[in-house]
Amino acid sequence: MATARARIIWTGTGVFLLIVLLWPFALHSTRTGIVGLAAPDTLDSRFFIAGHIFSNPAIFGHMVLGGLLTVLIPLQIWTALRKRLPVLHRWSGRVLCACAVLTGLGGLVFIVLRGTIGGFWMDFGFALYGVLLSLSALQAIRFARARRFADHKRWALRLFVLSIGSWLYRVHYGVWYALTGGLASTPTFEGAFDLIQNFAFYAPYLVGLELWMRRSHTNITA
Repeated sequence: MATARARIIWTGTGVFLLIVLLWPFALHSTRTGIVGLAAPDTLDSRFFIAGHIFSNPAIFGHMVLGGLLTVLIPLQIWTALRKRLPVLHRWSGRVLCACAVLTGLGGLVFIVLRGTIGGFWMDFGFALYGVLLSLSALQAIRFARARRFADHKRWALRLFVLSIGSWLYRVHYGVWYALTGGLASTPTFEGAFDLIQNFAFYAPYLVGLELWMRRSHTNITA
């Protein structure tokens, strides 16, 4: 009993601390998106081009929904909360999965219509990220509705990793610039570090998660 209670406390503390870390990024992303969606034609932003009636809402909607998704997704992996309030878990899961799908689609629309600042490899890396984000959300919902909860949990964990990817992208840059002063990174995101970053903010974490799930098969399926 004591061990179970300690696990609940430590898990809850970890979720809380993660939300605190995610909060500044999520707030900035959401605020920027709201300003962009309500923007006059004079908005000074590299993401905004006057008269672009599809790409502007796509990217700024992506920011709003992505910010909400980033800061709220940790609550879905908190086992104690899920068991205590299963209805909240189900409905918040539906909302967050919808946010994930729309976030992914918004980014993809922007990439198709205008492309990213970093050119082909950034387009490709970010587009793949958007596809995986949307796919993970759809699969998590599909398996939950089918009551295949082991599969649901696997896809929900993938969704969690992908949902904090945008935050991890910025953490990587912050650490790299602090350690190297921006070595191999350029303003147009075409340096060697930038090219690696097009995939490094999500691919290694997904690989690590897959390896962990294979080793923890019993716990995943329980």
